[in-house]
Amino acid sequence: MFHRIRRRTKQPSEAQRRFAELYPHMQDQVPPGFGVPSAGQERTEPAAVVDDFLPPELRVPSHDQLDGRTMPWKQPLVLDGKMVLCAECGTYREWLILSTHDQVWLRCRAGHQQQETRLDTAWYNRNSGPADATHATFEDCLRHLGH
Repeated sequence: MFHRIRRRTKQPSEAQRRFAELYPHMQDQVPPGFGVPSAGQERTEPAAVVDDFLPPELRVPSHDQLDGRTMPWKQPLVLDGKMVLCAECGTYREWLILSTHDQVWLRCRAGHQQQETRLDTAWYNRNSGPADATHATFEDCLRHLGH
């Protein structure tokens, strides 16, 4: 069966034969209007230079302009098959996850902080959503997040 299919495909199709006949005649032909600018493209005066940046009040600071970023994490945090607990009070949910200077810190509701070496900035970026606010101080950020 496969031999019959292969033998049939060795012959060029009707469309391929017609293209092979027409191709030499089309070599030096150019479609009408090709390469000619349209009437709408001609300008008599140069375009004005416009600043394409957002106004300062709408700009978001870049990651190198921030001391860190924070996101809430309501559910339990499971790493390597084990639930992460606060080293001081044993809390296992409602974390604030802080990413600063290529380190990830966990902060429980009671205010205890511990560095989590199993997490990195790439993990934080994958799991965090867009920032909804920027804050001048860490305390302002905590108030904003309800801690």
